[in-house]
Amino acid sequence: MTHHISPDHLSLEKIGEVLSNQSKLALSTEAVVRIRHCRDFLEQKLASNDQLFYGINTGFGSLCDVRISAGDLEQLQHNLVVSHAAGMGDAVPQEVLRIMLLLKIQSLSYGHSGVREVVVQRLVDFYNADVLPVVFELGSLGASGDLAPLAHLSLPLIGLGEVWHEGRRQPSADVLNKHGWQPLRFQAKEALALLNGTQFSAAYATWCLLESRRLADLADLNAAIGFDAFNCRLSPLDAHIHQVRPHEGQVATAKRLLNLLGSSEIAQAEKTAVQDPYAFRCVPQVHGASRDAIAHIEKMLVTELNSVTDNPNLFPDDDLIVSGGNFHAQPLALPLDYLAIALAELGSISERRVYQLIGGQRGLPPFLTDDPGLHSGMMIAQYTAAAIVSQNKTLCAPASTDSIVSCNGQEDHVSMAANAATKARRVVLNLERLLAIEFMVGMQALDYRRPLKSSPGIEKIREEYRRVVPRLETDRVLSVDLEKTVGFLKHMHNVL
Repeated sequence: MTHHISPDHLSLEKIGEVLSNQSKLALSTEAVVRIRHCRDFLEQKLASNDQLFYGINTGFGSLCDVRISAGDLEQLQHNLVVSHAAGMGDAVPQEVLRIMLLLKIQSLSYGHSGVREVVVQRLVDFYNADVLPVVFELGSLGASGDLAPLAHLSLPLIGLGEVWHEGRRQPSADVLNKHGWQPLRFQAKEALALLNGTQFSAAYATWCLLESRRLADLADLNAAIGFDAFNCRLSPLDAHIHQVRPHEGQVATAKRLLNLLGSSEIAQAEKTAVQDPYAFRCVPQVHGASRDAIAHIEKMLVTELNSVTDNPNLFPDDDLIVSGGNFHAQPLALPLDYLAIALAELGSISERRVYQLIGGQRGLPPFLTDDPGLHSGMMIAQYTAAAIVSQNKTLCAPASTDSIVSCNGQEDHVSMAANAATKARRVVLNLERLLAIEFMVGMQALDYRRPLKSSPGIEKIREEYRRVVPRLETDRVLSVDLEKTVGFLKHMHNVL
């Protein structure tokens, strides 16, 4: 399949589809026309007057008043890339790198950045050949764009740096030679257009939100399993309650749990407890609030995905080159911090349900083992969950409230969106682990409700799961079961 890059609206669903289908990219006719039109305008501007244009014929940052001669413009762009490639830390995951490439291509296709078609096409070639530049997580302040990460993304275009290709990390020059690609020589504005932009932070946000949708669904499934495993009442899911407090996520969550528990024998059985702990009773309110947060964050991200975020911006039809601040990533920093909190809360209430299920209540044995004392059962699974929840709490400290002056005071307020982005990803991965723990524990607890059964849907999932992870009869290494559970839940996503 081929996805044509165009100025048309780019949705989160479309990105997910392109990634999951492993689609190839191609520039649409309209994108090519826009790119060429903007480049022609820039070249005419440079040839026709001596006006200073930031980063095009001047230095960068606090050196913005230094004029660069026409003969040095190419060297200026080369120097920008190599000098800004100062990243450190862990390598950006390859699934995020693919999104970075896609988003950078998309942003340049709008025809307000002044790059040549050959530059955008080479990025397309990289994507299609799965040539992924090695980029590092640390270095961006989220202010003049994600400068350091995007510099590393750009290095291989000129034959420098490294790339991931064919399962290993290689010098980019070797891979360019293998594909018969000559290193590019950046011309006026091109390196600046590549380095300015929010595609590092936006790529992480995109990956996080695509995963958030899956994990929010899984959290609801876990809660439904927990309702039966802990022999809870269904009254907290009654539509009347949610009609008088109609937050969209709350209403949807209650309805979803009722659907998941439809025809459950356990749910219909007589209950002895008058009320259930909040970790069960308040699932619609807690899960729903996180779902509403995710929906809000998606709205802000989609606006960013359909934006031009480099500087200066070129408007050929209005004969304008305008320097501004579209590269400032504050519109991503705040939502990414919010996302970390919303997802951490799904993990926090998940751990509380685990704690209740292993506590020896409601006819369940302590730690969900047939012989407690000789066997520890699921005891330490809850310890692991508690440790992960605690780490998530520290990761939820907001990055966006910090700012450190840089560039001799020119960049005197920065967003720290990149830090918000990378720690949000860690929260996503932690949430996946927490939900795997709860799923494993919930399935073990359901076994003690026999002969009563849960809903047909949950019973089908349970049957499939038991082919992968057998019931815990005697103590064994739980980390193996948990890794298998994570893999099972990824595979099961299509049925949620």
